[in-house]
Amino acid sequence: MADLPISTNPFDDDKLREECGVFGVTGMTSAANFIALGLHALQHRGQEAGGIVTHDPETGFASARRFGLVRDAFTSESVMNTLPGEIGIGHVRYSTAGSKGATQIRDVQPFFGEFAMGGAAIAHNGNITNADALRKELIERGSIFQSSSDSECIIHLMARSLQRNIPERMKDALRRVEGAFSIVAMTRTKLIGVRDPLGVRPLVLGKIGDGWALASETCALDIIGAEFIREIDPGEMVVIANGEVVSHRPFEAKKSRFCIFEHVYFSRPDSSLGGRSVYETRSAIGVELAREAPVDADLVCPVPDSGTPAAIGYSQESGIPYAMGIIRNQYMGRTFIEPTEQIRNMGVRLKLNVNRALIRGKRVILVDDSVVRGTTSRKIKEMILDAGAAEVHFRIASPPTAWPCFYGVDTPQREKLLAATMSEDEMREHLGVDSLKFISLDGLYRAVGEAKGRDSKSPAYCDACFSGEYPVAPSDQIEKGFALKAAE
Repeated sequence: MADLPISTNPFDDDKLREECGVFGVTGMTSAANFIALGLHALQHRGQEAGGIVTHDPETGFASARRFGLVRDAFTSESVMNTLPGEIGIGHVRYSTAGSKGATQIRDVQPFFGEFAMGGAAIAHNGNITNADALRKELIERGSIFQSSSDSECIIHLMARSLQRNIPERMKDALRRVEGAFSIVAMTRTKLIGVRDPLGVRPLVLGKIGDGWALASETCALDIIGAEFIREIDPGEMVVIANGEVVSHRPFEAKKSRFCIFEHVYFSRPDSSLGGRSVYETRSAIGVELAREAPVDADLVCPVPDSGTPAAIGYSQESGIPYAMGIIRNQYMGRTFIEPTEQIRNMGVRLKLNVNRALIRGKRVILVDDSVVRGTTSRKIKEMILDAGAAEVHFRIASPPTAWPCFYGVDTPQREKLLAATMSEDEMREHLGVDSLKFISLDGLYRAVGEAKGRDSKSPAYCDACFSGEYPVAPSDQIEKGFALKAAE
């Protein structure tokens, strides 16, 4: 059967989606097997396609790129036996700054380039905000692009560098790049990790035996039994060779602006960010939300699965019992890859079902991580009312999402974001619920450990999707007519 793009959840179109996860190992026998495990742990960061590149001294570089889930694409011996070597990198993706919904296999990372000093492969999480300008310049100078991905610009910039080794060429290339990037790359003998100067996207370092690993999240280190060593710092490049890790600082130092939505939704709850459990942070968000937006009710129910930790925190702080009022079908997966129109009209009922005996006659607080378009929220509300709930109250564990992200997240156009065109009261009326409250931006900052809330003059995080304040100007989007938030 030919490899075709699939959507593993064609009805989950009302969530922001982190677009990539990266993983790499060196010093490990059968590196590809460890990479497949790491990518499996990062599957939530990209379910459209994945790729692995390895190097073996006898056979050279090898690669495999496939559409679909890691468990389907990278578990057969026939595939894994083609990826020998003790060093390699991998990538899982949704569509980034390439084609949306019509991805070609050539867009699937890692990307590979052959240079005078040898080959190199690169896998990128994030988004290059000046990719259009770079691409135009590179094409005019003779570069021939093979994909529609913004990440390929890095390979071409490296090819044009006059530096004598791959790490130095990568530094040259990344100094031209604007936006967000966490990168794992490899040569025949080196594993390289690098984060952009603001550290928008995550990247961590781990050790397993005599080998080393780089990953988007700590949960990917856990699955291979690696010890978490530390996070790669914003603006840092690490080069791992001969069992040693050497740190470089190729960029001008800047204040970190890590993506705050990693805490809210993107990262797995069993990962750690900034030395703190993601699960504990999300529970703290629920506690803060209960303090800011109390309401008399009988049950606190999460919208599974992303709303669960916040719902637990809300319940503990409010004293209102926690209950699994909505049950998720964990086995929907590939069953409806090509759904009929009749099945599509069933909508969220294919993946969520209400626990009617529990809900009937109750005043229910539904806790979710975000509201984007609002389409799923309306359907869930209807299901809860159909089950006989007396009242439905929404509590949202993030501020209103009113601005698109240009740093590696699949965000609708601004006019399609509910919070961009409606006030909170208008959203409540649109959703048809008894009450709707979002956590405040200050409250979110307190929940992630900033006791004084958000410093408006120097925020600790990138919160552009909530505030409209972009730490790196999205120059390509501005060129296309995107209007930045007016100065207050």
